[in-house]
Amino acid sequence: MYNVTMKKIVSVQMLLVMLLLCGCTEKENTVTQFVLDTVATITADCDSAVIGEAFAHCSQYEKILSRTVEGSDVDRLNSTDGFVKVSKDTENIIRRALEFSDLTFGRFDITIGAVSRLWDFGGDIVPDRSEIADALRSVDYHSIEIEDEGINLNGSIIDLGAIAKGYIADRIKEYLLESGATHGIINLGGNVVVFGREYKVGIEQPFTGGIAATLKLKDKTAVTSGIYQRYIESDGTVYHHVLDPETGYGVQNGLTSVTVIGESSFDCDALSTCCLLSGLKDGLALIENTENTEAVFIDENGKITLSSGLYIKDKKIFYK
Repeated sequence: MYNVTMKKIVSVQMLLVMLLLCGCTEKENTVTQFVLDTVATITADCDSAVIGEAFAHCSQYEKILSRTVEGSDVDRLNSTDGFVKVSKDTENIIRRALEFSDLTFGRFDITIGAVSRLWDFGGDIVPDRSEIADALRSVDYHSIEIEDEGINLNGSIIDLGAIAKGYIADRIKEYLLESGATHGIINLGGNVVVFGREYKVGIEQPFTGGIAATLKLKDKTAVTSGIYQRYIESDGTVYHHVLDPETGYGVQNGLTSVTVIGESSFDCDALSTCCLLSGLKDGLALIENTENTEAVFIDENGKITLSSGLYIKDKKIFYK
């Protein structure tokens, strides 16, 4: 591996342009923490202690699902030969991830872990081509077996970073509702869930920090995947973190971000990555064939393309 100069954007993929359009209540609280390797903000009409407990749930999920936390389900799967018993949460996520792999003919593949662990976007390191080529040999989601006795990766290394936050966001919403919240907004660094009231959110213009467009959401989720959050720039080349399972490098298809809007943050998280990896044409086809789901594509020239259920006017996105 060799060191390079790293350019890092410190921002949140999905910006909250305006909180609570219909006003605030005395009970409403907002808490921001760094969790799940991102800046996360939760606003809800409940005590701050309840929101604090919601963040504690995030941390617990991270201990189960993170590739880099020693003893997590993912760590044990990646370091153990044979079948491994895991939590129901982990099993559910892996099963759903395999469905998206089939749906995208392998473009979405959680066994990219052998490659992703070579890339250190926080440590200014780009792996050698030979290292990447060697790691790519173990990238094949078909190697994963799920049986009653557990999960067997058969030598592959998984990384749930492209799907786990959406799953967690849905669970946090459930927790807040069970705790008595009637409205709120959860922003896990690009995974936004709103419930109970209408909120306006903004989609970031990649690489500029500005707002490309805004839209109003109620009881929906919007998840953005982009190539502009974590990347290394070396000798005029940008190496970003959305890795193509065929090449081991950041996918290059002209797209810089995809925001998927729907009802399940779990599904929208995976779909946003699927679309970003698939490119505009195939990504649009995927969304058009997914019920109750829309998407906003932004290319490297800043052009916005919308799925058929949306339209844009004066940088505001509306449902048709």
